[in-house]
Amino acid sequence: MNRRIITIDGPAGAGKTTVSKALARELGCVYVDTGALYRAVAYEIRRREINWEDSALLDPFLDGLDLDFVMAGKEPVVTSSGQDISAYIRTHEISMLASATSAVPNVRKALLGIQKSIAQERDAVFEGRDMGTAVFPNALYKFFLTADVKVRARRRFEESNASGISFEKILEDMAKRDADDTRRTVSPLQQAPDAILIDATELDVSQVVEKMKSAIKAI
Repeated sequence: MNRRIITIDGPAGAGKTTVSKALARELGCVYVDTGALYRAVAYEIRRREINWEDSALLDPFLDGLDLDFVMAGKEPVVTSSGQDISAYIRTHEISMLASATSAVPNVRKALLGIQKSIAQERDAVFEGRDMGTAVFPNALYKFFLTADVKVRARRRFEESNASGISFEKILEDMAKRDADDTRRTVSPLQQAPDAILIDATELDVSQVVEKMKSAIKAI
């Protein structure tokens, strides 16, 4: 059976998570936060103090990972060896480490199987940075969600203001992450040629979701 696969790519802070969850709920699809998988890898690297730049250490570490998505009520959570680690993977430090390690080919290869397996089992909305270009290039429904970097940084600052990190620091790091993600040689962040571009700088979540639903109906 051909499953309905919807990909939503875009830079950090563009609102992909909130939009993807809302769209999945309205369409009756499972929501898959691929960024959470990379954050989970980064969290385990930090927790276990793995030298991820040493392939002799990284490869057996990746082979031993047991990551999954499970439902906790109406919300999907990411687990590692059966333990919910969702509360630990959204820190600024883990975000930056995830951006760095996600460029490692073996890390991407290790997580590809999980994503493909989900796509074979049910209709899904996949959120990430290379879902429509590298992971599901044949997906029928593709979107690229973006927004002005200052707007994205402000949103991230408001989400994490209890962390004590200044808006200026978040803006600086977000600009760096944009550059790193778009310039990396392995699966860089870019809009797929057949993806629909949505600029959410002046749109709220419901407006973005409606644009996506209208586009899906029109395809």
